[in-house]
Amino acid sequence: MNRSFYLITVIFITVFLFGGCTLKKDKNVKVGFLMHALDRERWENDRDFLVQKVEELGGTVDVKIADNDANKQLAQAKEMLANGVNVLVVVPVDQFAAAEIVNQAHAHDVKVISYDRLIKNCKLDYYVSTDNVEIGALQASYLTTIRPNGNYALIGGAGGDNNSQLLYLGQRNELQPLVEKGDIHIVYNEFTDHWGEEEGYEHALKIFALPEKVDAIIAANDAIAMGVIRAMEEKGITNVLLAGMDADLRNLQEIVAGHQTCTVYKPYDKLATTTAELAVKLAECEECENTFQTVSNGTMLVPTVFHNGMIVNKENLKLTVISEGYQREEEVYN
Repeated sequence: MNRSFYLITVIFITVFLFGGCTLKKDKNVKVGFLMHALDRERWENDRDFLVQKVEELGGTVDVKIADNDANKQLAQAKEMLANGVNVLVVVPVDQFAAAEIVNQAHAHDVKVISYDRLIKNCKLDYYVSTDNVEIGALQASYLTTIRPNGNYALIGGAGGDNNSQLLYLGQRNELQPLVEKGDIHIVYNEFTDHWGEEEGYEHALKIFALPEKVDAIIAANDAIAMGVIRAMEEKGITNVLLAGMDADLRNLQEIVAGHQTCTVYKPYDKLATTTAELAVKLAECEECENTFQTVSNGTMLVPTVFHNGMIVNKENLKLTVISEGYQREEEVYN
């Protein structure tokens, strides 16, 4: 099978200015931050970083949590728009349903920044995220460097989240040449519903019930990886490589303990800083001094800012998440 089949179709074009800005400059910028859920440590950090950065720039942030309910998120968006927010930042519950949020915002002359997850099939204004194809490739590349032969299992993120597909593409970009050589066999490959620990546990039980011994598991995030670790402990299984994503504190502790092999740290402070600066410029109708890549969301090429993730393992913990100030050394090594 040709490896190029798995490459993500992304077009990189430079965009220089904020076109079509109609908002009046207002020193009291109001940013609406619509979040899908607040169910994990990383999202609490995203919220706190974004609020802090906007406030440092003189604005305020109204945060609403949708509890993974797309209808609730749309109602929250309508409420924010009625209350006069200048810009919406959205972590969509559903990549397709959230298009209506963009439509509603544009009806109020309000621009929308899609945060971390791409909103599909609409005239989205901006997208700020990490390069999730690269992150998937980092996960697979790191594990295959340690174990270039054997049986691999993939537990993906939520099927309705565009990021899940991008992570998978990155993983397959790295794995496919080894699959074609016969060095690696993918014995399990399923997506979850909600990126959750319980789902990770349930999928892991299915994996460990397979007739083939599994050598490595790539979990889409650290919550799923925690479920895998729970199943491994129950089954008394060791010596299985395990990758995750998000650099959650519990998972870093599991890396120290030797139960998880690696995670990927996404620079949340940089994501929040970029988003805050972009939101305030949009609200004040200022030109952007930076260039953008663009990514297709199915309707248009969306101006995009990508930040790079980094692999975190037992050897580089202090040089990555601790030196970056994301986690405290005494807590990681507790």
